[in-house]
Amino acid sequence: MLWLLLLQVLASCLWLGHSEVVKSFETSCPQFFFRETPPNEGLEPANPAWICQRYNNQYYFATLYDRQMRIPVYSAYIYQPGPGKRPKTWLVEPQLIGPTYPKTMEKEWTLLNRYNVSLEKISQSQAILRDYKNLTGLNRGHLNPNGHHDDYSSRMATFTLTNIVPQDEKLNSGAWNNYEQQTMIRRTQGCKTTYVIVGAVPGNNYIAKGRVNKPSYLWSAACCVVDNNYIKAWAVIAENDKNQVQLLTLGELEDMLTELYGRGEVFLFDSDCPRE
Repeated sequence: MLWLLLLQVLASCLWLGHSEVVKSFETSCPQFFFRETPPNEGLEPANPAWICQRYNNQYYFATLYDRQMRIPVYSAYIYQPGPGKRPKTWLVEPQLIGPTYPKTMEKEWTLLNRYNVSLEKISQSQAILRDYKNLTGLNRGHLNPNGHHDDYSSRMATFTLTNIVPQDEKLNSGAWNNYEQQTMIRRTQGCKTTYVIVGAVPGNNYIAKGRVNKPSYLWSAACCVVDNNYIKAWAVIAENDKNQVQLLTLGELEDMLTELYGRGEVFLFDSDCPRE
């Protein structure tokens, strides 16, 4: 009887653990996607992890993570900008280590000291802070930017290394920042809800002695619901070594990503989001 009880407890713990690294966005955190429809498999890497990004027991966005490249493929969120302080603490994803670890993002220090996980074990599944030290010409680039969120917890949730790529520092503070902070404000005028997906195309270069891929391109797409009869969309792409952002239609971006990823036709949003 006691053995059966222990089995039930273990099974429930394993099930609870899976509420962070999940099997499908459709069933676990679909609210971050227009019409609850995530991108199709045209973006999926060889070793993916689907993460419902959780902080303080609440989901804030969704990330498809490439365990092999140790960068996100994309992060999806709802655009809700607001004023506030920029967090300074960086977090990692315990459930990339294994399903029995905490289901909310944690500091490296917490995993090392409270859960007795070695830094080597954390680093096997994801990027760690050490990977981003002493970079030249690059810095930690958010896919889902903290400035697109309206309270401290939602901004804090973006400071996980599973939402970060090595980004050209001039692009990050220049043209890409202008798009995030100025173009988005203009483009979202009149939008009731704006769904955003920001991604990174893997490149041929790496940081941290080959551990973390440096993307060749960064891209972003938005689907904005104005009202029941009007939906609009736009997109951008930028090479990750130039301080330039190219404005595109959603259809143009999907065509480019189909070519760049080479894994079949890419669809980022439900078909109701206009491609032209």
